[in-house]
Amino acid sequence: MASNKKNKTIKVLTFYVGLISLLIVSLFPFFIMLMTSFKSSKEAVATNPTLLPKDWTLQHYIDIFDPDIFPYLAYFKNSLLVSLTAAGLSVLIGVFGAYALSRLNFKGRVTINASFYTVYMFSGILLVVPLFKIIAGLGLYDTKTALIITMIVQTLPTAIFMLRSYFDTIPGDLEEAAMIDGLNRVQIIFYIIIPLSISGIISVFVYSFMVAWNDYLFASIFLSDSANFTLPIGLNALFSTPDYIWGRMMAASLVTALPVVIMYAISERFIKGNLTAGGVKG
Repeated sequence: MASNKKNKTIKVLTFYVGLISLLIVSLFPFFIMLMTSFKSSKEAVATNPTLLPKDWTLQHYIDIFDPDIFPYLAYFKNSLLVSLTAAGLSVLIGVFGAYALSRLNFKGRVTINASFYTVYMFSGILLVVPLFKIIAGLGLYDTKTALIITMIVQTLPTAIFMLRSYFDTIPGDLEEAAMIDGLNRVQIIFYIIIPLSISGIISVFVYSFMVAWNDYLFASIFLSDSANFTLPIGLNALFSTPDYIWGRMMAASLVTALPVVIMYAISERFIKGNLTAGGVKG
């Protein structure tokens, strides 16, 4: 008995030591970024670097919000507009598409279900030329609308696939009871499916938002006017200046990552299962 207890303790200890080690390795680069953002310009590029700043400063954070140095807020607004719009439309279209594939029987349904991830078999760079021709043909080049459309194209297959899998777990008895009460398909989606799928919808929204927020490839190709730049493009412009400052770069990068972190923190309580428990008596 004592031996079994000892073995169990060793296993638990080994697990936590491995987990903590993995966390340290994963978070160490972010720790370096954070510490560098508080260092003076000279200390950040010193020959003998220190782990912690000798002289702490917030100047780099002040600088990135100075429009004369870096138009961070303008880029932030562009990124927020593109990401929220793309994520919202992706979820809206995804809900109806996923419901159709989950509940309706029509010709080609199985083929469509099986082909959703075909687009991800190819590198994103291969989609640039056809998307560019479409965007240019529509007269949308160098507009935020072009980037929104591109982000919807990028995220919609995953959105539909995730939501369809979630809708499949909702008991069909709920819909049958609703139809007996006189609800049509659209009403069922808004009054039953969506309320019971909040966790799945939030997960898809956060995923779509993250993809759009972090996109660099398509934004760098479809945007040329600095007034339309999103944060990834703006940060690249900051990095490319001849007098770049490491502390300022790290500060801008960390602040740029905050919206996604905050969104995950806020949505955490929604991203959980078993929302349909008790919905149908069995």
